[in-house]
Amino acid sequence: MKNFKSPYAIQTFLNILKYNSEYETKSPKQVAIAKTANCFEGALFAAAALKTLGHKPLIVDLIAENDDDHVIAIFKENDHYGAIAKSNTTTLRFREPVYRSLRELIMSYFDFYINTLGDKSLRSYSNPVNLSMFDKYKWISTDEDLGFIGDYLYEIKHHKLLSRKMKNSLNAVDKQLRKICFIGSVKKGIFVPERKKD
Repeated sequence: MKNFKSPYAIQTFLNILKYNSEYETKSPKQVAIAKTANCFEGALFAAAALKTLGHKPLIVDLIAENDDDHVIAIFKENDHYGAIAKSNTTTLRFREPVYRSLRELIMSYFDFYINTLGDKSLRSYSNPVNLSMFDKYKWISTDEDLGFIGDYLYEIKHHKLLSRKMKNSLNAVDKQLRKICFIGSVKKGIFVPERKKD
C-alpha cells in the first residue's frame, strides 16, 4: 500500500486510475497493481489507505433507482464526516470533512447523483460497514475476487431518503449539469437507464 499523507491524497490517486468497467471486485493490492478501479474497488482501496492513516476502514453503500449504485469510503476529522470515492462521473467523488452527520454527508451527493436521462436517482444508504470484519479473508491483499463483500452490502439495512411524494415531485437535472457530470466517463461503464413509460 502506497504511503498517503492525507485523505485527499488518496482521492488524487484514485482520480488518476483508469475506470474499470469490468464486473469484478479486486482487492486494494490488486487495484494498485492493475492501476484500474471501479467505484466499489475504489472504496475498498480508500478504506485500506485510510486505515494506514489511523482511520477505521469504513464504507457506505448508496442505492440508486434506475442507475448504478455507489460505494464510498468515509472518514472523520474534527468530528465531521468526509468521503473518498472512485466514480465514472465527476460529481460523486471526494467530500471535504465538513458534514456533521452521516445523513448530511450522503445528502451532499443527492443533487449530483444523476443518470443519463437527467433523473436524480439516489434513494437510500447503509450504515457504515467496518471492513475489519473481513480481515480473516485478507481483503486488502488477496488475489481472490471480493464480490462477497458486495453481496453483504446488498443484504444489510438501508435508510430511505425520500417519501413517495418527494420522489414523485423531483425535477429533472438541467442539461449543463448532466454534461458536466459525465465529462471523461468511460462509455462502457455508464449505466443505461430505462426510459419512463408515458
